[in-house]
Amino acid sequence: MADEFIKGLGIFTAAGLGWMILAGWYRTPSFESQEQLVSPVSLGDSATMFDTLGVMLMDAFFWFTIIGALTFWVVIPVIRQAREKLQERAQ
Repeated sequence: MADEFIKGLGIFTAAGLGWMILAGWYRTPSFESQEQLVSPVSLGDSATMFDTLGVMLMDAFFWFTIIGALTFWVVIPVIRQAREKLQERAQ
């Protein structure tokens, strides 16, 4: 169980840090604003391919953070416990 926790924590911290860096670049209009990291992305007409890629990567990091951590912290332990219970019932 400890290895699943560490894998989930690694995914949560690494992907979360990637999301925070990209959100700081694309979702923070100014550092005096109260809406840092949560304001909508507004690239306008000056969006380059790298800006578009950065926004797509930011969304991918966000969902990988959530789904990856929940997979290792909730889904895999539930599957293992269910498998153990089914094996106990079979015996």
